[in-house]
Amino acid sequence: MRIFVNDKPLELMSYEEFDATKSFEHVYSEIEELHTDVEWEEDVLFHEPNQNVIIRLLYLMRTRKMRNLDSVTIVTKDKRALKEFVKSRFLIIKAAGGIVKKGDKILMIHRLGKWDFPKGKLDKGETPEECAKREVEEECNVKVKLGPHLYNTWHTYTQNRKSILKKTYWYTMEVVNDAGMKPQAEEGIEDIGWFAEGDAKTALINSYPSMRYLFKQFLKNQTFPQIS
Repeated sequence: MRIFVNDKPLELMSYEEFDATKSFEHVYSEIEELHTDVEWEEDVLFHEPNQNVIIRLLYLMRTRKMRNLDSVTIVTKDKRALKEFVKSRFLIIKAAGGIVKKGDKILMIHRLGKWDFPKGKLDKGETPEECAKREVEEECNVKVKLGPHLYNTWHTYTQNRKSILKKTYWYTMEVVNDAGMKPQAEEGIEDIGWFAEGDAKTALINSYPSMRYLFKQFLKNQTFPQIS
């Protein structure tokens, strides 16, 4: 499970998933306390931290810039318990969106000064599939055909002094009709367009780390798939 906290990736994994050959600049093993004056660079690894350390870690990642930090990894024997504890520290909100394909191009939107993919929160009683299709069609004024589930992203933010953890379900899609395509201005979308793979990579330089990671998963798993 990868959670983007303040745009920094926090990996939660079991020892079976862990790559023991990877090098880390800072390694902590079963520590009892984490000090607030810590200065991290590049990659940090925690083996079996206790709950107090996890709470402190989340606080530090949420409240400090840590410009030199690349990633944090927590490895545990009980991944399910770790995931549940981390999620318990946040209010969970669910959303869904899509990477939409048209030939050899994909659809991107420009919102809040960054290139992004269309997405939005689930309405009450709505499934992720229904939400993803609706949000893409509303935000872009296009008609799409829903394809397979691609990936789930997690990222945190603060709203009304509450710590939010947003889970977004992502699906591949095929455009059916884009004759009236336009950005949904009332949702703060400033621009919209079709991008070839190379142009999308360039645009995503000015985006969120979670979106760059999502696009890598898209290219890795199904490069511009044909949806039947």
